[in-house]
Amino acid sequence: MTDHDAGPDAIPQPDLDPAARRDARKKRRARKARQQSRAARRALLKVEAAPRRAVSGDTNDPRTPPSAQGGWSERIDTLTDAVIVPSDGRQMVQRGGVYDKSGQFSDMAVLWRRTTPLLLPLERLPPVTDHLAGRWMWGGVLLNHFGHFLTESTTRLWALADLHDKLDGIVFLHKRNGETFALHQNFMAALGSTLPLRVIHAPTRLDVLMVPGQGFGLGDISFGTAKARAFFKSDFARDIKPDGPERLYVSRSALRAKRGGVLGETFIEDQLKPHGYEVFHPQQHPFDVQIARYRAARRIVALDGSALHLAAFSCAEDQHVAMIRRRSTSTSNAIGLHIAGFTGRPPDVIDAIRTDWVVRSRMKADMYSMGELDMPQVQARLQAQGYIPKGGPDWPQVAPEWLAAEIKRLRTDMGVDFVPLPRPSGTAGSDEAVNE
Repeated sequence: MTDHDAGPDAIPQPDLDPAARRDARKKRRARKARQQSRAARRALLKVEAAPRRAVSGDTNDPRTPPSAQGGWSERIDTLTDAVIVPSDGRQMVQRGGVYDKSGQFSDMAVLWRRTTPLLLPLERLPPVTDHLAGRWMWGGVLLNHFGHFLTESTTRLWALADLHDKLDGIVFLHKRNGETFALHQNFMAALGSTLPLRVIHAPTRLDVLMVPGQGFGLGDISFGTAKARAFFKSDFARDIKPDGPERLYVSRSALRAKRGGVLGETFIEDQLKPHGYEVFHPQQHPFDVQIARYRAARRIVALDGSALHLAAFSCAEDQHVAMIRRRSTSTSNAIGLHIAGFTGRPPDVIDAIRTDWVVRSRMKADMYSMGELDMPQVQARLQAQGYIPKGGPDWPQVAPEWLAAEIKRLRTDMGVDFVPLPRPSGTAGSDEAVNE
């Protein structure tokens, strides 16, 4: 037995039957997850306790959250002999970022999530160890979560409209991932860009760094600045043609339970199929196929989630999107703003949540929770907004015995307890600033 294996959790227990051993393993994993969560929370609180930079309320001041109205969000700064310092951990708010040649922190390079700056200056700059020659553009923080990449790692790409042919590449700071992979590369290919993507791992001096403002993101900026919207409308996936049915249901039912969703989503799928809807699981298809499907559909129905961000980049004003809320939070507001800004038509939002089934240890509706929907209300809203014809059999509520069995299955599969949080339909919760 190695030192790593030693300890009470690793002691063989031959007297336990297989089911008991599985339960013991789940408990150990849950205990480890709680320990990691507490450690991450302590680290976050330590950073969050740092004094906030003053904000002026002036949209031209980059200490103020980015604005879809313009201001610093549509500006490009040129820094010579700039220094990029990697972020210092996995927590939401990190220390690090871009500094000019005099050592001044660049507020222009900060990623904002709603009204929270996610990069703060270091107390002391470390020695510079690397050098990157040439002319580079600041891309921001590179995320590997599908939705957060689409909304928070693409926020400065609008500047490629003017800078693309003048650059040697795009540089990013990493967060929980140290390199680019297919998602990042496919997105850049959809923009028609072959520029190298460089992830900074050590304090690095760059000859020239172009720093565009944050023209997109989460919060009010989800609508996008005029320059960001114009760039994506003209340059995103312009060679990908529509291909697919006119009616599309974008499903989460094939995702793992811990990704969150609604109870009985397959019931919604079964009700929509007779009306010509294809049930589409985007994660099972290549990036270009996802875009082609979204562009072909005249009517799209989906739960709120990351897939709709790609639909927002891909769709046009003559397409209709119905977004069914799956959780009582304001997270879907950003999706709605993204769709409205980038397609020119806001989504038809259906809020029919009866109860949020939430993880007991978290006690809030969030990315892990499961929504229990008022199915007759979902049907009525889809009918009223023209997604399905009026008439026909009424959609029943989810049967109580089925619901009880499904909650039991979730508790077993995820190793955590779910409890109900009833709420009146039509209300949204608070921002999920810390959720990823």
